Amino acid sequence: MTPPTPPTERPNVAPGRLLATLAGAGAVAGLLIVLVFGWTQPTIQAYKARMLQEAVYEVLEAPDHYDTLYAYAGALHDSLPPGVGPRDKGLDIIYHGYRTDGTSIGYAIPAGEPGFQDVIRLIFGYDPGTGTILGMKVLESKETPGLGDKIEKDQDFVSQFQGAGSPLKGMKARDVTGTDPHEVAMITGATISSKAVIRIINNALERLQPAFQSTVAERSP
Repeated sequence: MTPPTPPTERPNVAPGRLLATLAGAGAVAGLLIVLVFGWTQPTIQAYKARMLQEAVYEVLEAPDHYDTLYAYAGALHDSLPPGVGPRDKGLDIIYHGYRTDGTSIGYAIPAGEPGFQDVIRLIFGYDPGTGTILGMKVLESKETPGLGDKIEKDQDFVSQFQGAGSPLKGMKARDVTGTDPHEVAMITGATISSKAVIRIINNALERLQPAFQSTVAERSP
């Protein structure tokens, strides 16, 4: 009968060597993450830029061209004001749309604030001459599927913003009079998300009114 093979002893691994191995593996993993992030960022940014451009054309009803403007400290600027960065608090980057003959259509205004689940980012068109909303499109949202996400999928809700007066008033559907252009019927079961969209637009317009008013004053004879 063959005697049993004695168990093989595992070699002792020094703690320092084990830590070095783990550190090396972590460094390689971190480097891969950085490389993948670097490779994908240009594609992601290009995609976001294209989506933004399409959204500007949508909420401004297909302008022939538009200019990028910078709203800061109650004024509109053709370029970033000196000493102000593109992510600085108090800066709004907006887009002024025109027809071929130079007629102003209005402004496309990106804005975002917390909704029910996370930050809702949207863009809306606005004509400061009439105080009219030209349209609204949600750019980013993580609202509840089947409920809150209707702020971008429910065309009955979205279409209400086209031609609505500012400031907007959120109403329960049964309370909408149909005679007040400021009224927006909120989505049943998603009132928090609906209110968030209305609040985002109203707050953005309140913030930008001084800049719009100063521009109108400058153009007045």
